[in-house]
Amino acid sequence: MDPTKAMARRILREYGETYVHEAGIRLRDTPAPLYQLLVLCVLLSAPIRAATAVAAARELFADALRTPQRMADADWQRRVDALGRAHYRRYDESTATALGDGARLLLARWDGDLRNLRDEAGGDPARVRELLQEVPRIGPTGADIFCREVQAVWPGLRPFLDARVREAAAGIGLPRTPRALAELVPPREFTRFADGLVRVSLTPDAADRLRAS
Repeated sequence: MDPTKAMARRILREYGETYVHEAGIRLRDTPAPLYQLLVLCVLLSAPIRAATAVAAARELFADALRTPQRMADADWQRRVDALGRAHYRRYDESTATALGDGARLLLARWDGDLRNLRDEAGGDPARVRELLQEVPRIGPTGADIFCREVQAVWPGLRPFLDARVREAAAGIGLPRTPRALAELVPPREFTRFADGLVRVSLTPDAADRLRAS
């Protein structure tokens, strides 16, 4: 087997859990799970551990804050308390504000449905990223995470890889270009592969072990 494909298989096997799955989101091309992905991206956009952001998403969803309407209707303290249960410290109050403001923006601008944002962008990934950054707390990093995850159900964005994924790939001797990396795994596994590369970049000694295998 091609050694790069063998490495890709190992990444899928050992590091291939998506952040969406870890957060308990059953991602589909429907309004509620797409919004839950946006919430996760807001949480991951703070300079905080990914595990803490994922735990915070799970707490918000467990408190039934799974749609923009429910998030907008929830009072600020309820959002703060959910974030606090996940130890999402230092950013809990500002993030609670951003989540409320973002939910209201989504309702007013895109009728609570991120598919309308995609349609406004004409399916163009660069325009999708640009529009996403109108949401409070979503900057270039958050927009990249959203596009990386949502390509599983928005195939028009595929193959999408942000700079962090490309750097992680290059660091273990894999190609840097999205199309070359996409050839290493089946299309349905591409998002898992991308997230796996991110996890490799965050796991001590993972890159060294992969290069040595």
